[in-house]
Parts: sequence; structure tokens; C-alpha cells
Amino acid sequence: MTLLTEALSKICPVDAELMAQAQARLDNKTKPVGSLGRLEEFARRMAAITGSLAPDTEKKVVFTFAGDHGVTDEGVSAFPREVTPQMVYNFLKGGAGINVLARHVGAQVRVVDIGVDHDFGDTPGLIVRKVARGTRNFAQGPAMTREEAVAALEVGIGLANEAKQEGVALVGTGEMGIGNTTPSAAIIAAFSGLPVPAVTHRGTGIGDGALANKVRVIEAGLALNQPDPKDPIDVLAKVGGLEIAGIAGLILGCAANRLPVVVDGFISTAGALVACELNPHVRDYLFAAHQSVEVGHRAMLDRIGAAPILDLQMRLGEGTGGALAMGLIEAGVRILTEMATFEEAGVAEGDY
Repeated sequence: MTLLTEALSKICPVDAELMAQAQARLDNKTKPVGSLGRLEEFARRMAAITGSLAPDTEKKVVFTFAGDHGVTDEGVSAFPREVTPQMVYNFLKGGAGINVLARHVGAQVRVVDIGVDHDFGDTPGLIVRKVARGTRNFAQGPAMTREEAVAALEVGIGLANEAKQEGVALVGTGEMGIGNTTPSAAIIAAFSGLPVPAVTHRGTGIGDGALANKVRVIEAGLALNQPDPKDPIDVLAKVGGLEIAGIAGLILGCAANRLPVVVDGFISTAGALVACELNPHVRDYLFAAHQSVEVGHRAMLDRIGAAPILDLQMRLGEGTGGALAMGLIEAGVRILTEMATFEEAGVAEGDY
């Protein structure tokens, strides 16, 4: 049995009874019923995912996957692909946005080279799981072979399995890859059938002319490759990215291991979408960190059925939104585990 088939076979619905028990506990806390809103949702979902009414949140890790994209040859990004390895070095030095926000919430950042077109050599701190030196230009043919897509999925699954074994309690997704909003838009267009202009935005901040070109490139790639929306791996291979595949695999692995996973923005949600298309029960295990300003993100979240925790008009990626959302999820768990009940506090429930 391969890592992929094993993970898919292990994913099952979360424990609805435990979710109800958690809500009953929350309803007995010293507050009006439901008064902590979505913090209560986070707490009961964490209980159902982990199988515990006292979920652990101590060890938090954001996996930031890095990969390059051949479609950058079509001029879809404001930055050259050389920025991808430069940013990997920045992550490893602790100087990027994700590093700052992860420190803020007490999370560790792990950087994964799954497909950067650069030889990092023996770089301390870098997890090297390179499947290929970037994808091919999907405007000229498939971005990956099916075998490469599966290999990248299994990189993510393997990292989730390792995280479970070492006691990681909460996982976040992040990415770095110049040009990666282009495959992300192509993925949601392929699955949803929505017009490409309705799901394609400015990414790194391109102007009107470059945006029109980006739309043209995605439309051409979809027409050429004909990805099959009933076959998620086909969609991933034909118009996706290696870091998107790694994220999809990480999410599948987390679901298989009953690990809660916090999904960042547009690119991370493209990975989550692939994972959910492979097994619909995956959605029970993920938290949507935020609503990106990328127009296609809303369509992804709607298709998954996930309500974003934050809307801060962010579009950086890297895992930044996920790190911030981790703090709110942990806050919900602390309400469940630390807040006094009416009986413990000596407060008459009918008087509140």
C-alpha cells in the first residue's frame, strides 16, 4: 500500500459525539450560552478532531513548502523566479513575515524544498524533499507527470506522519513559489468550471496588462491540457504546482492522523481543495485561516465549505495568515480547558 492510498483509507469523519460533549461543557462555563461565538466552534472542533476534551496545542508547526513554476516564462508574475530561493534563505534566517508571526504565536517554521530550481547544497535547517526542479510551463503542456504529482503528495503525507510521531499538536500550511497564484487559479477554474477571469487576480501586484495576459495563459493551459475535474490528481498534475501538491499531501496526512491543520491563503487553499476533492472528509480536519484578497479564494472556500477565521486583506502567503489563526484556535481551546464552570465559580447560572 502506498503512502497516498494508506492515508486516504484512514480518513474518516470526526467524532460528532465528542463535539457535542465539548459544546455542553462550553455551555456550562461562566458566560451566556454561545457568547464567545466562533471561539467555541474552534474548541469543539479541536475536541472532535483530536478525540480529547482537553486538546493539546503546545507544539505548533508551520510547514512552508517552496517550489518553482515553469509558467513564469509567460510573464504572469511581477517577480522573477530567482526570488524563490532567495526567500527560502530568508525563511531559514528567520527574517520573513512567516518567521515573525510564527514567533508571535509560539510556532516553529519548517521550510521544505519540494521543487525549487536551485541547488541549496547542505543548507542547515532546510528539509530537502525535492521532487523536481520546478514544474513545466503548463501553457505548453502538463506541469507535472502524474508520478511527480503523487510523489509530491507523498512528501506532504510523510511530513504529517512524522509530525504526529513527534507530538506536534497543531499544523499550519505555507508556501513560497514565484508565479504560484497562476496554477492556483487554474485549479479552482478546473474544478468549479467558473470563468478564468472570475478566479484570477493580481498575485504579486501585476498591472492590468499583465493580469489580462495571466488570464489568457490560464485559459490556454486549461484548453490545452484538459484536466479532468473528476480526477483530482489529473488536475494537480496538469496545471498545479509541486508546493501545492506538498500542501495537499500534508493536509491528507494530518486528516489521516487526526491532526488539526490550519490552511493559509489562496495557494494553500488550492492544496486543501485538491485534498478535499480526493476525500471529502478532509474538510472536517482543517481550519481556514483567512480570506485572501485573491478573488478566486472565495470560490475555493465555498467549494470546500470552510468559513475563514480572519479577513485582514492579506495576500502574502508563506503561512502568515495560518500563524495568526493558530493563536485564535488556541484561545478557543483554553476557554474549554481553563474557564470556570458556574459550579466551580459559585455563580448562579440563572443570575447571569
